[in-house]
Amino acid sequence: MSAPHREPDDVVHADLVIVGAGLAGLSAAFGAAPRRAVVLTKTKFGSGASVLAQGGVAAAVGPDDAPALHASDTETAGAGLSDPEVVRILTTEGPQRVKALRALGARFDVGPDGSLELGREGAHSRRRILHAHGDATGAEMVRALVETLRGKPWVHVEEETFALDLVEADRRVVGVLGRRPDGALVLYAAPAVVIATGGVGRVYARTTNPVEATGDGLAMAARAGARMADLEFVQFHPTALAGGADPMPLLSEALRGEGAVLIDETGRRFMPDLHPQAELAPRDVVARAIFFEMQAGHTVLLDATQALGERFPERFPTVFGLCQEHGFDPRREPVPVSPAAHYHMGGIAVDTRGRASLAGLWACGEVSSTGVHGANRLASNSLLEALVFGARAAEDIRKSALPAPEPDELYPAAQERAAGWDHGTPLPVAAPEIAELRRVMWEQVGLVRDESGLLAALAAFDRLAAHIPNQPSESRNLLTVARLISTAAWMRRESRGGHYRSDYPHSDPQWRRRIFLDGEPGPPARKPVLRRAVPGAVRA
Repeated sequence: MSAPHREPDDVVHADLVIVGAGLAGLSAAFGAAPRRAVVLTKTKFGSGASVLAQGGVAAAVGPDDAPALHASDTETAGAGLSDPEVVRILTTEGPQRVKALRALGARFDVGPDGSLELGREGAHSRRRILHAHGDATGAEMVRALVETLRGKPWVHVEEETFALDLVEADRRVVGVLGRRPDGALVLYAAPAVVIATGGVGRVYARTTNPVEATGDGLAMAARAGARMADLEFVQFHPTALAGGADPMPLLSEALRGEGAVLIDETGRRFMPDLHPQAELAPRDVVARAIFFEMQAGHTVLLDATQALGERFPERFPTVFGLCQEHGFDPRREPVPVSPAAHYHMGGIAVDTRGRASLAGLWACGEVSSTGVHGANRLASNSLLEALVFGARAAEDIRKSALPAPEPDELYPAAQERAAGWDHGTPLPVAAPEIAELRRVMWEQVGLVRDESGLLAALAAFDRLAAHIPNQPSESRNLLTVARLISTAAWMRRESRGGHYRSDYPHSDPQWRRRIFLDGEPGPPARKPVLRRAVPGAVRA
């Protein structure tokens, strides 16, 4: 898109603008009433990664469970970096948020006696995973909120509208520049902006994330100078279907929770020798174990023939359909699997209310970094985080006295933001340069990293930058995200959770702290800002 030397084609005023329409954005939109909310989504309302979530949502609702037990499991998985207060909020408020969603019509699976059916996943000490329609939990949760929000007078949704950049005036965020499907440049003006754009999976050559997961919100906030946290921590799901598809179909962790095992091409089961919880070890442990088996020349397969067999289609209809679509029958044969980028623990640093470091900016869901996940997210905590912290951000905005941006500030601020954009057509994400970026991220900034590989990756991104126009686009956003993750990974000289350095293979107590970066990093020669802050130290 050419840099506009004119005023925006249209201005839309609201009390808050929500960028993203996954579960976190929907939760924020629902909780914003009666504030007038504009929801921007570059796809269709109700699409995104949330609807693909299979395994379920974790909440301490069982008779043998308690929020304190859920908190303990969350902190254990977080490898020493989870903020205990944020974990307490998540696990204490989680059951209430799930109950409220059920009251809106979300239908979770129940047993013959009407009680909730609860599954178990890796690193959970109790069966606390609620699921819907077997393995369509995210889709059901999104459906309930979308149907609730449709037609509500306080919510206005703009589909297929791409959020380009934040607009700032008088040292606070006052809106978002967006591009509608017809190419019109629109200024969405509001005293509060909520970024809920989800993850960054498309920056990797192997990912379970949908094609739209290009890190737009994270890149947009970085360009504005917002503080980022925990960027080096990327969760690679251990079991994506290795059938050549992009994105790779997810084979839910709940399969292993029901007894499916990992084997090599000879039938050898390798996880019991590596961890006492075997296939239900933390995700980073299982994913690296599979990766090392593959590096040694083995084919890794997930075998559910004994654990599920003929029950597979009934218990996991979504996964069964995906396997059938790619020519596999999991009832009767093990299916090939590979790790794939799945979830980003890092993101825009926020406090317990969802406030970012820039006045007027909030973030929730995967794009945010609350401190709850630490170095490694506990399975099925992502949907719960979206519910809890989307609602908390909305509540904070609803209770705050926020001055509307002055009209005479808006146009100059929008024009100033757009003036720095390059002319020309954005580089498409299918371009060879983006394929090279994704390959470099997978090979050098993936499950196993070292200093030489990370520095080589940063140098490669510097070279690629010359071919990617300096304008808001999915391609430029992927470049920004690649630099952010690689920079933080280079800085953390230890291994912890989802971050593994072969040149620093052990955890170091001196690194039991979070890394904060302020804004978008420059070329590798420039050292980024490192803040040795304690968890929860981010304040707006």
